[in-house]
Amino acid sequence: MSTPTPNRRLTAPAILSRKGGTPIVMVTAYSATMARLVDPLVDMILVGDSLAMVEHGMPSTLGVGLELMIAHGRAVVSAAQSAFVTVDLPFGAYEAGPADAFRAAARVMAETGCGAVKLEGGVHMAETIAFLTGRGIPVVAHIGLTPQAVNALGGFRSQGHDETARAKILADAAAVAEAGAFAVVVEGVVAPLGAEITEAITIPTIGIGASSACDGQVLVLEDLLGLTDRVPRFVKRYGDLGKAVSEAVGAYADEVRSRAFPAEEHTYKPRG
Repeated sequence: MSTPTPNRRLTAPAILSRKGGTPIVMVTAYSATMARLVDPLVDMILVGDSLAMVEHGMPSTLGVGLELMIAHGRAVVSAAQSAFVTVDLPFGAYEAGPADAFRAAARVMAETGCGAVKLEGGVHMAETIAFLTGRGIPVVAHIGLTPQAVNALGGFRSQGHDETARAKILADAAAVAEAGAFAVVVEGVVAPLGAEITEAITIPTIGIGASSACDGQVLVLEDLLGLTDRVPRFVKRYGDLGKAVSEAVGAYADEVRSRAFPAEEHTYKPRG
């Protein structure tokens, strides 16, 4: 596996310029430790509101607030040296209108040092995206299966199966691109629609359960590492760290109980 040479941090214009080029690699990270590990290998790190479930055991993304997103975002930015860091705006922080969204986004940008914010929604969020980008806040949009709208969507179900749904998602893609988003996450749509969206708009599409034709891909890091019990259909596990963690902690527990740990080399000797 090749390891890219770390360089100065990527920018929103640099990501935008990747449209139709080398696919963009994005993963989530919620801590400085994970950010430091993935930073030299990826183009973008997303501090996603999925941390509500992955890190805090909540049933959905709806329970995470602005303070929690800022805390995790600050940790990730502190460790990432080259990847472009985007932080999710949580549910309730931006939907009321452009001014509320600006206040939330400005706090996230100022207090974390991230390069952009991400928000969910298409046509109905275009005005807000334009308001933010017009005031110097780079925006990654998110369309298709939008987890913050899980109650309205009736669950975590793939989208775009009929002509009405297809037309709506295509309109969402066009709207966020026209409003000034520099990239858009396309989640949980049927593959032909993911490819159609990518062809139709001028900004990079980052797929998650969408299509290999997208301009990039994103996965939740814990899913691809094998640290979660259940994963969606679109996830490929690239490791089994859950098993490795269990084995390591089990070995530690056995040695503590048998007094094999700490051994002499793990203890301090008196001076003199």
